[in-house]
Amino acid sequence: QVQLVESGGGLVQAGGSLRLSCAASGRTFSNYAMGWFRQAPGKERVFVAAISWSGGSTYYADSVKGRFTISRDNAKNTVYLQMNSLNPEDTAVYYCAAYAGIIFTAAQAMGLKNYDYWGQGTQVTVSS
Repeated sequence: QVQLVESGGGLVQAGGSLRLSCAASGRTFSNYAMGWFRQAPGKERVFVAAISWSGGSTYYADSVKGRFTISRDNAKNTVYLQMNSLNPEDTAVYYCAAYAGIIFTAAQAMGLKNYDYWGQGTQVTVSS
């Protein structure tokens, strides 16, 4: 089992920045690729960004490319999502997830059902 706890959400004005963190515990963090997803009110949960085990590969949704950056610190068992140039469309609950598979292509990274463990989410609200 892997336990994931997100933090860093909050209220920010359009154009602002936030950094989300996801702390993992329970098993060897570096054995898992990690992803961030988000769910806006009344909408499905969608892919935001993902990072491979060592951080050598990253993937982004088109809607956040160039504005968001995913990173990880395996020594701290933590994955981050730096979010810049936020706009109201980024308002959502953000979830981190852990992927236990051995192949991590873009297809695997973007598939919500491919992830094995999920955090409880952190709310991000962007005001206009």
